[in-house]
Amino acid sequence: MTSDFEAQLRAVSLRVTRPRLAVLAALRDHPHVDTDTVIALVRADLPTVSHQAVYDVLRALTDAGLVRRIQPAGATARYESRVADNHHHVVCRSCGAIADVDCAVGHAPCLTASGDHGFVVDEAEVVYWGTCPDCATDRTPQRSE
Repeated sequence: MTSDFEAQLRAVSLRVTRPRLAVLAALRDHPHVDTDTVIALVRADLPTVSHQAVYDVLRALTDAGLVRRIQPAGATARYESRVADNHHHVVCRSCGAIADVDCAVGHAPCLTASGDHGFVVDEAEVVYWGTCPDCATDRTPQRSE
């Protein structure tokens, strides 16, 4: 898989570095994580990497289109490596868990704006809100017998 990451970095004219490879691996294995979690995951492989290095890598990978930054309303920014497709997210109101939701239409923007004000719309970002299965189970009243 490292060679895939190396090819991805080279395809967008980024140097192949250990921190960049570690961040890509962390996001592949742990989608929708915040910056602190990325830092902890990267430090498991590269203990001396600085916070700033990870921030810089996330910014470079996001700018290059290899990583997507999402930030549902009221939540901290999260990162994922699933890019270049038309998908959305569902967020748990209770615990903040985030999962991918494929677009029902399949092609961008997958929604038609009622009034585009002259914009050429090429993407629609949808966030569904609800309660995840774990939180829903926790809220289910237990019967006493």
